[in-house]
Amino acid sequence: MADRVTVIGWDGSPLTGTARAALGAATLVAGAAHHLALPEVPPTAERVRLGSVALAARRIAAHRGSAVVFADGDPGFFGVVRTLRAPEFGLEVEVVPAVSSVAAAFARAGMPWDDAQVVVAHPRTLRRAVNVCRAHTKVAVLTAPGAGPAELGLLLEGVHRTFVICEELGTEREQVTVVTSDKAADHTWRDPNVVIVIGGPVTAGGSGGWIAGRDPGAGPRGWVQPDASYGDGPGGGLGEGETELLRAAQLARLGPRVGDLVWDIGCGSGAFTAEAARAGAAVIAVDRDPGACARTEAAGRRYGVQLQVVQGTAPHVLENLPEPDVVRVGGGGAAVVTAVADRRPQRIVTHAATRDAAELVGRDLTEHGYRVECALLQSVELDTRTWSETERSVAFLLTGELLRREAPR
Repeated sequence: MADRVTVIGWDGSPLTGTARAALGAATLVAGAAHHLALPEVPPTAERVRLGSVALAARRIAAHRGSAVVFADGDPGFFGVVRTLRAPEFGLEVEVVPAVSSVAAAFARAGMPWDDAQVVVAHPRTLRRAVNVCRAHTKVAVLTAPGAGPAELGLLLEGVHRTFVICEELGTEREQVTVVTSDKAADHTWRDPNVVIVIGGPVTAGGSGGWIAGRDPGAGPRGWVQPDASYGDGPGGGLGEGETELLRAAQLARLGPRVGDLVWDIGCGSGAFTAEAARAGAAVIAVDRDPGACARTEAAGRRYGVQLQVVQGTAPHVLENLPEPDVVRVGGGGAAVVTAVADRRPQRIVTHAATRDAAELVGRDLTEHGYRVECALLQSVELDTRTWSETERSVAFLLTGELLRREAPR
């Protein structure tokens, strides 16, 4: 095992005395091509081109002597330190930090970033990174080959975002470009790069928050809001199957989270759409009624969430939508549920007014490889001044959970 391993963060600034001393004693240096070309690298040291960090870690673990590993930005922030310290390699490392590429990108853009989400995009996680960009107003994306600005722009089709693309930060070839998301695929971008994705009004004022990223306490408390909260949009009022307790049950069954894409089909007032978005998920709301679409957009503005509204009739309108993780079917019946099941989301939730309708949907979900649960939900509202019944609602709540584990998308 290497006698000493020093990880040096590099942001283009002159190397510190500590970094120079570690390099002077190194018998092995690992890094990207521009790191290995630095004049401070000893000419007698073994040089390892850093592609796979795991392969480099095995080489370092077998090395006898002092090793140095270069990394762009802060090596402890989505960097090589985590891999090098994995128990399988047995390496103890010393870290010389640098400004992270995310901090440098926001500095170049002249923007604060304590309110930004930060995600890593590579081919395996690109889809989830895009969903975060759909759901949040300010996201920094650490990209990788095959999951860069062009791919982000293509997957954000139909959603307007502004990209601040920072290429090769800290080098002589550093460049910052501002484009709209629909134009990002028209260019070839140099690696490495960081993309700041902006999707709404961004202001520099205010006193800031208390937690980095999205404030989990923003907005009113509660998973769902009272029915009366959604009665003042265009057309007003909640539709069938949108009562507060049913929405709470649907939200609990689906469990939308950051990185998910939720379809809300038959969005009605936009109540469920807004509440799923408040959970941090990206949401596409679908309805054939222009009034419902307008109410949903109003609900999104009211609660300060990003969402996409698509007017059209299901199931035909679903064909061109990106792949969902979980789906609420608020209208359309068995035909829409069948079309949704064909897209293989992890969970589907819907409701029915009668047992016969519930059985029909349940059988269809079972035939599509879903484990089906059904519960009869009955709620009775009471006037607490007289403790008399004011309203009663009954619905069959159906949940389908995909049994066969699908390959990651």
